[in-house]
Amino acid sequence: MKNILRIMLEGSYTNLKRILFAADRVTDMELRRRILEGTVEPEPKVAEVSCIGCAGCSNACPTGAIEMRDLDEPVEIIEGLMKKQIPVLNRERCVHCYYCHDFCPLYALFGEPGTIHPNDVGEVEFDAGAVLQKPVKISEDKLKFISQFLADKSVIKRTDTLAEAARKM
Repeated sequence: MKNILRIMLEGSYTNLKRILFAADRVTDMELRRRILEGTVEPEPKVAEVSCIGCAGCSNACPTGAIEMRDLDEPVEIIEGLMKKQIPVLNRERCVHCYYCHDFCPLYALFGEPGTIHPNDVGEVEFDAGAVLQKPVKISEDKLKFISQFLADKSVIKRTDTLAEAARKM
């Protein structure tokens, strides 16, 4: 009985602190105000500048939450590789499986930050063209597995050339 009374008093004290002093507040008041006003901007999900537009994320998505949007003008990343589309993530269909991030060839093959992420892509600042031109050693199994998700196979062709260069080193 003594323990029950102690637990009740501790709970009352803790809740009173939370109510009166806003202790243990998770969301700050500024964010709460923006939520209530409807002015919260979602974090970016795609790093459009670093993305190579291969559609690996879109093809790997089990729910079809990623659609490829055509660019106004194609962008040449490196010789022979043009970015014509970028992914657009539908937040309502996304189940946060992270396949889009994990199957991004920049992440899976080159070890760079993935250019798409269901929560927040963060600061992704690297030159995709420079990354794609570096010699890299990639196992045939990994290359074969990732390539099945890519709409544009020129990334794999370029990787094969780089793998040959790496073997000769």
